[in-house]
Amino acid sequence: MIEHVIEASTSEAMQDLGRRIAGLVHGGDVLLLSGPLGAGKTTFAQGFGAGLGITEPIVSPTFTIARELDGRFADGTPAHLVHVDAYRLGGSAYAPGQDVVARLLDELESLGLDEELEDPGENTVVLMEWGEQMATALAPERLEVHIDRPLDQAAVVSDDMNGELTSDGVRTVTFVPVGARWESFDLR
Repeated sequence: MIEHVIEASTSEAMQDLGRRIAGLVHGGDVLLLSGPLGAGKTTFAQGFGAGLGITEPIVSPTFTIARELDGRFADGTPAHLVHVDAYRLGGSAYAPGQDVVARLLDELESLGLDEELEDPGENTVVLMEWGEQMATALAPERLEVHIDRPLDQAAVVSDDMNGELTSDGVRTVTFVPVGARWESFDLR
C-alpha cells in the first residue's frame, strides 16, 4: 500500500483535488474521508461533486446522514453519488456484547445504506465522511482520504460553513489506496 501525500493551502486547492480524484473514479468505488472538524472534508466533496458534473449544491449531509446526487463519470457514463456523513452514527445505545462496528452496521442497515456501501452499483460511487471507524467492515477495496489541518490553528465550526476551510494553513491530504482496485492509483 503506497500512500500519496498532497498539500492544499486554500479552499480552491482542496476543491481542485476533489475534482482530480473524481476524474479517476468509476462505479462501485468507495472513498472514505477523515479528518477533524473544519479540515476540509466537505470542501473536498464539493470539488469531487463538481468533477462528476453534479450541479446541485454539495453540502455536509450531517443532519440527513446521506444525500444522493446524479452526475457523470469522466467517460460520460451516468454517475450516482451517495454522499454519507457517519459523524452522528454509532451512538451509545449498544446491545449487550455489541461492538462499535456491529452497532454502526446496524444503523446503516436501518437507514438502507448498508447494501450501497457493501456493494455499490455499477454507476454508484460512495463518498463517506467520518467513515474510518467502519472502513474494513464496509469496503475491502477503498480509497481513504485523510485530511489534516495545522494543529496550532483553532477551527471555527458553524452551521453555515458552506464547505469553507475553517482555519488558516496548509492542509495535508494523505491518500491511502486499499485493495486491488486501487493498486495503480497515482496522482502524479
